[in-house]
Amino acid sequence: MDKFWTEDVLGPSFRALTLPLEPDDEGPRVATLVAYEPDGVAGHDTGHEPDGDAGQDSGQDVGAADPARAVLYLHGFSDYFFHEELARTLHAHGWAFFALDLHKYGRSMLPGQTPGYATSLEDYDADLEAAVTALARRVAARRGAPTVVDLVLIGHSTGGLIATLWATRNPGRIAALVLNSPWLDTLGTALVKRTARGVLTAVSRRRPKLRLRLPQAGVSLRRAGRSGHREWPVDPVWRPEAGFPITAGWLAAVLAAHATLAKGISVSAPVLVLCSTASTLGAAWKSAKLATDCVLDVVPMVRRAAELGPRVTIRRLPGALHDVFLSRGDVRRLAVDSAASWLDMYVPAGAADALVGPTAPRTPVRAWASPSRTGTPRSGGGQAAGRRTGPPLVGAPRVRTRPSGDREG
Repeated sequence: MDKFWTEDVLGPSFRALTLPLEPDDEGPRVATLVAYEPDGVAGHDTGHEPDGDAGQDSGQDVGAADPARAVLYLHGFSDYFFHEELARTLHAHGWAFFALDLHKYGRSMLPGQTPGYATSLEDYDADLEAAVTALARRVAARRGAPTVVDLVLIGHSTGGLIATLWATRNPGRIAALVLNSPWLDTLGTALVKRTARGVLTAVSRRRPKLRLRLPQAGVSLRRAGRSGHREWPVDPVWRPEAGFPITAGWLAAVLAAHATLAKGISVSAPVLVLCSTASTLGAAWKSAKLATDCVLDVVPMVRRAAELGPRVTIRRLPGALHDVFLSRGDVRRLAVDSAASWLDMYVPAGAADALVGPTAPRTPVRAWASPSRTGTPRSGGGQAAGRRTGPPLVGAPRVRTRPSGDREG
């Protein structure tokens, strides 16, 4: 693995690491991990991490210090990470902030690749495993001592779908899941969905890269950007106004993932869903699209979200766009503050139960000690215990497991 972090395109407060993956039929593949580090690492950052697993052979007790709290952000389709305000706010709340540009997206796009192309959302498991390993090594380099990590996944749109299914397949590996307008369902009746999935599956087997002519929200997003609500410059190649071409293989993969959710899953970790109160769909421009979700219908989104697990919180935000963290200033600040406050309740500083690492087991482990299973957040001992001040606590990629009373089949 490439151990050299370099300055990211977002500026000196962000660092980036290329994560090599197994090649596919289009050639080499990589993912890119981005870290928000306004203070550098341990006072100075050479960009190079020590060989081996920092702190693992030091003889120190991995649980002796408070665990680090870290978030890993996953973008949606035709997108990449550029949410500086989100990174700064969560950093101020004591979180080590990381984001992942999946293979064939954003920083990870290579010449000759089909942007955003995949034939199964499980293809991104390799990206996530590499990112979690590198994340754990990075927090170890910052602290210089072994510790554990409370990991939270934040996923937007298709990234929310990917994060949800990964969390289901890997119970006990995250402390919480935050979904930003997740794409959890497909419009239409059950019969329409089955028919569409069957047709797409057949087509994708023969011509997986066939480009489908489907309505896109590019015009609406472009018009919203001209309104002044988009306050950040974006790369037109990494985030094109009209979106990436939609291929039969990719859409079949998304519909297969939706079918998995429809059969019923259970995310053992607590889940927060942030979305708009309304949608304004269709290709025609309407001013309402400046304050609603113009990409997905929030009604089936919320209905499916409520079924994700036993501890789901849904926060609908008036005036929010599809990406709630890109809404106008007052709305996005409410969204970011809502996420930060919710995380402080459910994953307070000093919680040492949800653990991550490069060799984390796939058998369930307890996410954290909870007084009940009714969705009540664990007490952090008051405000002082529920929120860390100063820089994030970080440490080595060591994993501890314990028996769980919340096993899933």
